[in-house]
Amino acid sequence: MSKEPVIETDRLILRPITLNDAKDCFGWASDERVNQFMPNPIMTDIRQTIQWIQSTLTDETEWHWAFVLKETNQVIGSGSIGPHAQMKGYWNIGYNLHYDYWHKGYCTEAMKAIMDFAHKKLGIKKFCADHAVDNPRSGKVLEKCGLKFDHYGEYSKFDGSQIFQAKYYKMELE
Repeated sequence: MSKEPVIETDRLILRPITLNDAKDCFGWASDERVNQFMPNPIMTDIRQTIQWIQSTLTDETEWHWAFVLKETNQVIGSGSIGPHAQMKGYWNIGYNLHYDYWHKGYCTEAMKAIMDFAHKKLGIKKFCADHAVDNPRSGKVLEKCGLKFDHYGEYSKFDGSQIFQAKYYKMELE
C-alpha cells in the first residue's frame, strides 16, 4: 500500500504512481525538451521508466505522485517531496511535466497541493527547491508556490555529463 494519499485539485488528481503509468511517464522522460535541465539522464527505453517507477514505489524517504488530468484521465506529469539531503529540516520539492502541458499552470496547481498536504498532514514547515538558471519558467513555478530566491549554486546530471548554474529557493511557514 502506497503512503501517498490521493489529492484532488481543480483540474488534477494527484495519486501514487503505478507501473501502469510507464507509457505516459516515458512520454516526457524521453523528451529532450522536458529532460534538458533534469538531473536524470534522458530515458531511451521504456524499461528505464519502469525501473524509475519501481524505485519510487520502494522509496521510503520521498513521497511521489502522478499528475492525472481529470478531463482525460491521462498522467501528464509527476511531483515529489522529501527531506533535503544537505539542508536539515527542509523538504525539497520537484516536478516534471509532459511538454504538451507546459505553460498552463498544472505544475503550480499540483505542487501547491502537495506542499499544502505536507504542511497540514506531515507538519512540514520548511520547503526548498532549485532550478537551472537557464530554465526561468521553473523558477516562476517555485515563486507561485511561495518560495523565495535564496542563493545561487550549481547541480549536475546524476551521470556527471552536465553541470548547471542554479537558483535555490526556500520557504518557511509558521
